[in-house]
Amino acid sequence: MEPEEYQKMAAVEDDMWFYRALHRHIERRLERLLAPDGGEILDAGCGTGGLIKRLQPAHSDWSWQGVDISPQACTLAWDRAGCEVQEGSLTNLPFATGRFAAVVSADVIYHIEDDEQALLEMTRVLQPGGSLIVNVPAYPWLWSYHDRAVHAQRRYGRKELRDKLHRAGLEKVHLTYWNMFLLPLIMIRRKLLPAPAGGSDVQSYPAWLNTMLGGVMMMETALLASFGRLPLGCSLLAVAKKPA
Repeated sequence: MEPEEYQKMAAVEDDMWFYRALHRHIERRLERLLAPDGGEILDAGCGTGGLIKRLQPAHSDWSWQGVDISPQACTLAWDRAGCEVQEGSLTNLPFATGRFAAVVSADVIYHIEDDEQALLEMTRVLQPGGSLIVNVPAYPWLWSYHDRAVHAQRRYGRKELRDKLHRAGLEKVHLTYWNMFLLPLIMIRRKLLPAPAGGSDVQSYPAWLNTMLGGVMMMETALLASFGRLPLGCSLLAVAKKPA
């Protein structure tokens, strides 16, 4: 991504409604997947460290390692989250085979030209029986100015992501869409209205609007907790296991 996108992310990631919802979805799955005594987690493509910063204080038994290809992101993540962060590519991870109990990759592989190699590498560094959590933007038809601004390579269909996870050697793949209630508004903003001057949709929202959108996400999170899957949404969240 462009340097200014990392600066924008660092400025809004702690409070923006989208990141709060995304991090909560990941937290709930890690709580179910990790052993009672925790484990070591890799944030693959940690960006500016928002996920680690949010979850690390609440789970002292979870040990985090971040990696990102951008030196700027690594510096920001270290400063903001205070955990170990290493510069490196997701297609050639600088970690030993079988090291991590879980690997998280939140809105990262859609930036990578060879996303299947990245999935293979994330599978390699997982312990046998370990879990991979991946979030990606959904629907190729929703491609817009936002994707161009963040240098995206693609958006994903459900079957495409499932097939790529299977080809990486993973099993027990569970996928759900999310960000369902706001999908109509996002469609209008990105497909019908002029592109904003600021590039991507990562931005600071007025407090009242951020609170309202956060409330919508809380309702959706409760719905997802009750039913396990949502039928549509502008993001896809996948959980898969490395064979034991």
